[in-house]
Amino acid sequence: MCLLKQLRVARWSRCQATGVGQNPDLDILCVDRIKQLGESVMGKGKIVGSVIGVVLLVGVLAWMFTAPYLSNQGLGRTPGVLIGGTVTPPMADFSPLNDSVRGPLKFKLDGFPPFVNYLSWVGTPEGIITATRPDNGYWARRVRSRGGDGLLRIGDMTFEMTATEIHGDDRIAMMRQWAAKSGGRTLDEPAYPGSEPLRDWKVFFWTPRT
Repeated sequence: MCLLKQLRVARWSRCQATGVGQNPDLDILCVDRIKQLGESVMGKGKIVGSVIGVVLLVGVLAWMFTAPYLSNQGLGRTPGVLIGGTVTPPMADFSPLNDSVRGPLKFKLDGFPPFVNYLSWVGTPEGIITATRPDNGYWARRVRSRGGDGLLRIGDMTFEMTATEIHGDDRIAMMRQWAAKSGGRTLDEPAYPGSEPLRDWKVFFWTPRT
């Protein structure tokens, strides 16, 4: 039996104990009190629902404006949805960005869902080298299955680019460049404790979209 119905039964029992059914005026009073009690319970339910709705809205907005996060583990890999920056024509040579822009880039693949993540990178004359753990992560699978068109934001510049997975000796050569910029590590070292050696990481090369 729902709470409201239980309260109504309890109130009606009390009314009966005081002579309901024998005095018309008392009957009306009891019915009115039952209605008031029901309206009070429903009103409190609406307040609770409104509070929950506000909390959820604040949580969603906080996620939208703070994600993605600078981590490769656990909830730190939660993507965002806003990439920002100013759409900029592709550069003839991306290597000068290595000295002028510090920190990771943001990227967003075309299509749905419109997730935004961070990546470490290194600029070359032809494009941008990025790498990811060999754990069959979501965005790597998405590039393989649906193509690599997307946006790269480096500093305040956002470029329209296409990612291509690199294999074989070219992957090792690009991984060396990436490792050198990412703290001067060797390919036999992990990027951070618990991750795979850099030699095993997957490489994606971003070039201007045609």
